[in-house]
Amino acid sequence: MIDLYPLLRPLIMAADPERAHTLTVLALRLGLVPGDPRPDPASLATTVFGLRFPNPVGMAAGFDKNAEVPAAVLKLGFGFAEPGTVTPRPQPGNPRPRLFRVPTAQAVINRYGFNNRGLEEFARRLEDLRGIGWPGIVGANVGKNKEQEDAAADYAAGIRRLAPLADYLVVNVSSPNTPGLRTLQSRDALAALLDACLAARTATGTKTPLLVKVAPDLTDEDKQDIAAVVLDSGIDGMVISNTTLARPAEIPADLAAQAGGLSGRPLMGPSTRVLGEFYRHLGGRVPLVGVGGIASGADAYAKIRAGASLVQFYSAMVYGGPAMVGRVKQELAACLARDGFASVADAVGADHRA
Repeated sequence: MIDLYPLLRPLIMAADPERAHTLTVLALRLGLVPGDPRPDPASLATTVFGLRFPNPVGMAAGFDKNAEVPAAVLKLGFGFAEPGTVTPRPQPGNPRPRLFRVPTAQAVINRYGFNNRGLEEFARRLEDLRGIGWPGIVGANVGKNKEQEDAAADYAAGIRRLAPLADYLVVNVSSPNTPGLRTLQSRDALAALLDACLAARTATGTKTPLLVKVAPDLTDEDKQDIAAVVLDSGIDGMVISNTTLARPAEIPADLAAQAGGLSGRPLMGPSTRVLGEFYRHLGGRVPLVGVGGIASGADAYAKIRAGASLVQFYSAMVYGGPAMVGRVKQELAACLARDGFASVADAVGADHRA
């Protein structure tokens, strides 16, 4: 695969970040971004939630908010794609500017606020995709509208509409950019919400895997409570983690002052620690998706050893371009081989074994 991104990077970095993102999605829609036809190393194939993934490396939510390009994302070499976050009604999100690059830290700050064109357009795109041939594993990340007081009603609406279409669903209660959303992570609120979500799934007559996505900014008590709720509810998995409100020292002061969630390299350590803590609290009984700061195969491997069955990234592509998908996979396969693991599944949680 010829990597043209280093040549285009100066132009992309010179553009407004949100406009660059919009143009990237358009380029994928038009087939202007070359895919990666190389087969995945056999060691990367894995089965999670009853789904067979060609590799464990996925595109995180936030990139393809309106399910415009899941097939094109998979052609880049990702093992799965997660469009969204989608809300029942269209909403514009927060005022611009709301996306900021932090090149010195290989990071991004965003305060988008669940901007999307709504559930019906999102669902129609998935229906169209099923009509022409499902391209691989495509999930859906669901949220609530900003002004909706009955959060459960919005999540249930998303699940009822999308459970028959998506391969898995993620309940996003952890974006820092929708006021009050993270309060849904408290023990009683989360238990009630997940009960409503599971009831909505049951109403569809499907068993589409249902996951919950949490923040990295949790107290020890929060983590214990969430783990208990997850085990009691019987949901199928967790995504760990969303962006952080923290501002590490490497973030320049002018950018650190921007409101929003931080993603990229600085999130690698904190999110992986939280991932490992949840793996221990859950006793390895619930599959985890590790997200936050991945920029190499070694990073993906670290999350797998910490307890992730699958991993996702997005922000690193701002700096590394689409060819990094293949690099991450090749490096991950090399890490597995070096340590004597025949498969991804064999390495999950390795750091917690005696």
